[in-house]
Amino acid sequence: MFPPDSASANGERFFFSSDVSQMARVTLRQLQWWDERKLVTPRKQDHRRLYTPRQVLEILTAGELRRKGLSLQKIRRVLRLLRRELNQRFGQELEYGPRLFLLTDGQLLFLEEQPERVLARLAETPKAMCLVCLSDLVHRILARDILHMSTRQLSLF
Repeated sequence: MFPPDSASANGERFFFSSDVSQMARVTLRQLQWWDERKLVTPRKQDHRRLYTPRQVLEILTAGELRRKGLSLQKIRRVLRLLRRELNQRFGQELEYGPRLFLLTDGQLLFLEEQPERVLARLAETPKAMCLVCLSDLVHRILARDILHMSTRQLSLF
């Protein structure tokens, strides 16, 4: 899904905390706090946090949900449910497939591909729901990855 630009020894793609912080619009301290609370636990190498693309998607989702007012406990529950749901969807389908929307009240999680279904879910639920477009978050990750690749390629010349 992501070109091998910043890769570990086994070829796995990763992002540094500074990149994740900018993409998610959260502070470096917030990332550290989430790591300490085991919300998303990145790998550590030479005192640096390394995030996989999947973890970056989780951080971006957590940031969006936090800005919408969900507590850490509810975000943790949503991420646990999201991890289960995305096991089969992560990768090409999220990158090139239909748009994917997450709807949650902090207890329940719905993944919808059709905007009409999103509106129907919002209309039929008595609780307030948070809406996050996961496809947009994936595109934000991809755009950052492409930017870093072109910057690093240009710096070689």
